Amino acid sequence: MSVGYSGTPLVKKLGIKQGFKVLFINEPNNYFTLLGEIPAVERLNRNYKSNDIDFVHIFSKSQEELFPLLNECKERIHSSGVIWVSWPKRASKIITDLSDVNIRNYALRIDLVDVKVCAVDEIWSGLKLVIPLKNRR
Repeated sequence: MSVGYSGTPLVKKLGIKQGFKVLFINEPNNYFTLLGEIPAVERLNRNYKSNDIDFVHIFSKSQEELFPLLNECKERIHSSGVIWVSWPKRASKIITDLSDVNIRNYALRIDLVDVKVCAVDEIWSGLKLVIPLKNRR
């Protein structure tokens, strides 16, 4: 099992479980190495249009790209599904207009709440977003 940046396997930090329908968007080249051993999941592509996705992980460097993706993915997860958003850490020196604050603020405007943060690696931070319990169908 691959040990993540913090010593905990990334697949465990993110909560990817066997049988999940998963969608990865703009993942970096080393993402699957970082994840380590993935349980048996159904990996979806962006053309999948149902609203029963369990897990989405979006990597982005800009609000212009991310915010429409968040709207799209919110409509595609089931009520207890999760969306992880990753953006470059300030220390990475990658140019970005994203931060935990503006991602969280936008998520709240579209009725998503953040429930967890994690370091994906030395470049990427992660914020876990879910539909609030009161809004789940």
